[in-house]
Amino acid sequence: MGIAALLRENIVRTLNLRQAVQLVYGASPRLFAASAVLVVIQSALPVAVLYVTKLMIDDITLQLGLPAEGRDFSRIAGLIALVGLLTLVETLFATLNTLIAEIQGSVVADSILARIQMKSVEVDLAYYENAQVYDALYRAQQDAPYRPPRIVSGLLRIGQSALSLVGMVGLLATVNIAIALIVLAATIPRLFVRLWSSRTLNAWLKRRSATERLLVYYNYMLTLSHYAKEVRLFNLGGLFTGRSVAARTTLRQERMAISARRAVFDIGTQAAAVAALFVAYGLIANDALLGSVTIGSLVISFQAFQRAQGYFGDILGQLAQLYEDNLFLQNYYTFMAIKSNIAAPTRPLPVPAAMQQGIRFEQVSFGYVPGAKPVLDSISLEIKPGEVVALVGENGAGKTTLTKLLCRLYDPTEGRITIDGVDLRDFDPADLRRVISAIFQDYVTYYMTAAENIWVAEPSGEVDRSRVEAAARKSEAHPVIEALPHGYDTMLGAYFQGGQELSVGQWQKIALARAFYRDSQVIILDEPTAALDVMSEAAVFDHFKQIARGKTALLISHRLSTVRMADRIFVLDQGRIAESGTHDALMARDGIYAHLFRTQAQNYTLNDQ
Repeated sequence: MGIAALLRENIVRTLNLRQAVQLVYGASPRLFAASAVLVVIQSALPVAVLYVTKLMIDDITLQLGLPAEGRDFSRIAGLIALVGLLTLVETLFATLNTLIAEIQGSVVADSILARIQMKSVEVDLAYYENAQVYDALYRAQQDAPYRPPRIVSGLLRIGQSALSLVGMVGLLATVNIAIALIVLAATIPRLFVRLWSSRTLNAWLKRRSATERLLVYYNYMLTLSHYAKEVRLFNLGGLFTGRSVAARTTLRQERMAISARRAVFDIGTQAAAVAALFVAYGLIANDALLGSVTIGSLVISFQAFQRAQGYFGDILGQLAQLYEDNLFLQNYYTFMAIKSNIAAPTRPLPVPAAMQQGIRFEQVSFGYVPGAKPVLDSISLEIKPGEVVALVGENGAGKTTLTKLLCRLYDPTEGRITIDGVDLRDFDPADLRRVISAIFQDYVTYYMTAAENIWVAEPSGEVDRSRVEAAARKSEAHPVIEALPHGYDTMLGAYFQGGQELSVGQWQKIALARAFYRDSQVIILDEPTAALDVMSEAAVFDHFKQIARGKTALLISHRLSTVRMADRIFVLDQGRIAESGTHDALMARDGIYAHLFRTQAQNYTLNDQ
């Protein structure tokens, strides 16, 4: 890209900062206004200090030319006091500005992180299976919290430096206009060095986002308890540490190469700035020898030139920094611009308070990867109100995917799902999910109190301890919780100090209680007792029969002994419904279900022998 095009692109990007300013202003209008006022005041103070210094030096020079008895120190003393006062005020305002900038940066960072977190919850579940979305999220999390306040800080500094520069150039113009032109010419090369560096670094970071995330993943595996057992059992510490070191070395070497090239260019631009400085000094000295300027003008010319060069360099540096920040901030805008496909319609229909016709899957097909073999292929089934339906089949048959579609975590690729004849896409997803209670096989372990772990199923208002305990009794979690040091107020999980870790089976009982806590029309249990012993499992399903009475229930289990109580059983095989019916009917059919059931029963018999 040519210099002219690069400069034009920089100007366009720099001027296109409205969104960043809105982000900062929206987080704290008062802090934004305070920063703007400080800019105006601070920009005037350096010029005032130099001008009063000039008056003081000229008065001293004038007094030196008078007889001793005619000299008057009172005016000089007043000017000295004024210079001191202005310098003190300048220092105080600089300190105040730093404090406001720190507070503003913290407020804006919190605001933007909250926006990113809300957007992360809003985006479709499908986006979490897309590596590019993870890259965008990673870059947004890394850059967005501090870039907007830095952009506004840069704009304010440009304004302050520009106003101060105007004053300094005005002072220099009274001495020699050529000096002002030298100031302008000497600092321009620095701008193009920063533009090149910003573009190069931004492109490199985008290219290396996946590697940065990989390093985070390696760190998780080496430091979190979830991976600790296998890392030690299989001696994986050396493997992942080695890979982490290799990746970090590559990143460091590549970044240092960019920094080294920038340093070379910086040396050249600094040399040009130093040369300009000495040319300006020569012009100032020559003017003084010719007697065309006063001693005061001579002294402040040296200072004004240095400051003007500094202000102009700061303006160019801030412009380049704005260009860089705006490049990086696009990562935030890119992530926030992601549109959700699972969205509420313009005029959503109300979800039935009590189903009359039930749930229907009509020729439903779905695949996670476009173009690949679908996970579900032309599924058609009906679940009547108050019916308990079981889904069985081998791993990968599509059982869990079917329940995710019912929760509208995904939309079918083909076909539709209805409740009382209304397509799920005509409901607000939030309203739909309120009538569904589910526990999935990959349930979440929340590092919260035992009571809160159950209450999160319906986190409205305060924790209802009576409902929490009732749900815990139904899931067989109550004895587990009662045995904890602080009962229902015990922090669960060893992630935080004082937390109590549970076994897999105990965690599953807690998760199952969440499904029972929520008062919903539809209950989905996906492998709800996989980690429970036989006695606990039997107790859970005894409670389940009572809880499911009058509700529609969908049960997934590999333990076929647990699905016998279902009104109907659907057997999924390679994404299709291969068989359906009651347990007795399917056993009489002697098909896939009967074979699976007898195989499991045979294993129990062999184990008993």
